[in-house]
Amino acid sequence: MRNFRYPPIMSRQSTGTLVVDVTTDPTLTALRPIADVPVTIKQQTSTGERVIAQLKTNGNGQTPPLSLSAPSEELTQSPQTVETPFSSFIVEVNAPEYISTVVNGTQIFANTRSIQPIQLISSEQPILFTASRSKGMRQQTDEITIGPPTLYGDYPPKIPESSIKNVSSPGFVVLPEVVVPEFVIVHTGTPSNNNAPNYSVLFKDYIKNVASSEIYPTWPLETIRANVVAIISFTLNRVYTEWYRNQGKNFTITNSTAFDHAFFYGRDIFDTISLQVDRIFDTYVKRPGVEQPLLTQYCDGAKSTCPNWMTQWGSKALGDEGRSYEEILRYYYGSEITFPQAPVVSGVPESYPGTPLRLGDSGPAVRTIQEQLNRISNNYPLIPKVRTTGNFDEATQEAVKTFQQIFHLNPDGIVGKDTWYKISQIYVAVTKIAELTP
Repeated sequence: MRNFRYPPIMSRQSTGTLVVDVTTDPTLTALRPIADVPVTIKQQTSTGERVIAQLKTNGNGQTPPLSLSAPSEELTQSPQTVETPFSSFIVEVNAPEYISTVVNGTQIFANTRSIQPIQLISSEQPILFTASRSKGMRQQTDEITIGPPTLYGDYPPKIPESSIKNVSSPGFVVLPEVVVPEFVIVHTGTPSNNNAPNYSVLFKDYIKNVASSEIYPTWPLETIRANVVAIISFTLNRVYTEWYRNQGKNFTITNSTAFDHAFFYGRDIFDTISLQVDRIFDTYVKRPGVEQPLLTQYCDGAKSTCPNWMTQWGSKALGDEGRSYEEILRYYYGSEITFPQAPVVSGVPESYPGTPLRLGDSGPAVRTIQEQLNRISNNYPLIPKVRTTGNFDEATQEAVKTFQQIFHLNPDGIVGKDTWYKISQIYVAVTKIAELTP
């Protein structure tokens, strides 16, 4: 294993940005932004909680970007646990007719935008919720606690297991092909803890949550991509092999780092990570002659070591050297691995046509986008309505840009794979045309 050197830490204050995104819970009802909601940002001090800002959401259910203090970015560039490399805030949301929500531990990193999703539950919602929420007595406040990133906090290291599962044993059931599921069910405990709650989470949201919990958003772009692909491949292996369901469990994956990945229900997501997940959410690691995605296990490389796996800090150093994500992953998992895209993406009305749609294009795919954007604009009225002509005109380009701004994509007005599938995801969420619980 290579020995990597890191620059000395230069501690100084910086700033990051926070946007709070308030919607209905799409696992309980059709997705809708909640406008004009009071949002309070607080910080814990030695004498109690201090109010930093009081905001209100706009027509998209979002607060204006708020600049907040954060430790120096240098603290995220080398492994250390002395100085905290992020600042923590409390986000409180109180809306009439909804259960109040308090998030403890929203994380702000230097030079990074944090997106804090808040999914409010109607106060009239029946007590027995779906799989996305714990069942039990209704509470006056939905309290969410976000733990520290695994690179900084104290978490058990991954227990090694075979990276290619033996699926030929009698009674072992696998999927017929690699599929990106619409949802994964996350068990918030070890596999043997039958009392831990399960959460039903959209696949891409799950990957964003894990990556935001396990790497720093200030790392090189190719390092972020390498870690995201490793998380995707690991997760798709669990999905393809029905690993826990073959053991009689009712979940897809756990949030125990000893077995799977860190996951914190309701945590904030970082823009640098979110953009990459939307672009490469169906890319995984594969060995020649093996159908199943590789179970890409890894460790941090500082607090724990893993000679045959990727180390997160090692991937960061390789990214600093200018290596691509493919080069980083091949360095650790072998030069023979490939990076296919899953042939099936579940929960979407139509698959991506294969080439980006842009100003001047025409055809059925353009009409599909126009129809879906018009339906989405019923719930998100700041997206302008367009004529469904099948011609990608300037009005369609403007609607696409507005959609991209609302949903934290690059607002270039081009419908690439990331925008196509995000439009599909939101269209399904606002129309409820797909089954929302696995």
